Amino acid sequence: MPDPQTDPELLQALARGEQPALRTLYDRHADRVYNLALTYVQDPALAQEVTQDTFTKVWRSAGKFRGDSQVTTWLYRIAVNTALSAARKQQRRRVFGLFGEAPEVPDFAHPNALLESREENRALMACIYQLPERQKMAFLLSYVEELPRQQVADVMNLSLKAVESLLIRAKRTLRVTLKTTHPHRGRKK
Repeated sequence: MPDPQTDPELLQALARGEQPALRTLYDRHADRVYNLALTYVQDPALAQEVTQDTFTKVWRSAGKFRGDSQVTTWLYRIAVNTALSAARKQQRRRVFGLFGEAPEVPDFAHPNALLESREENRALMACIYQLPERQKMAFLLSYVEELPRQQVADVMNLSLKAVESLLIRAKRTLRVTLKTTHPHRGRKK
């Protein structure tokens, strides 16, 4: 049988236990899954672990894919859930390790961040991570991972209108937060 070319064909091959299909799917989507994981866990080693865990879950559950959405939407949903779980574990470890000290936002450089300086990137990410969870997820998927809005809605199991509302609130909150915490930002010199 020739190698399957489309993502749905790859999932069908995976469901039949054909391991080469996993390699093809991994090669096709691992970078995006890694970037998505990095957005949530902000640690390159942990993001790599999340990527591996995501594809392990894809391997195990390929037969459960119903075809109600795009394969990438299904894959990103698995990646987001895996990353959120890893981020919660990471946060618990930080909190228990700090014995009451306030956890800080890790210093990392996201591959999709196109900001002028590392300091601005860190300030923006600190503000993003203060957003309520659903606003943060919608913002990160839309503006950092650059997924189409409908795909964000599908990944989050929300309507397109609900995602747009989350994004409006997130941007409004970020503007206020950035204006308060970084009043010099955006001023003309």
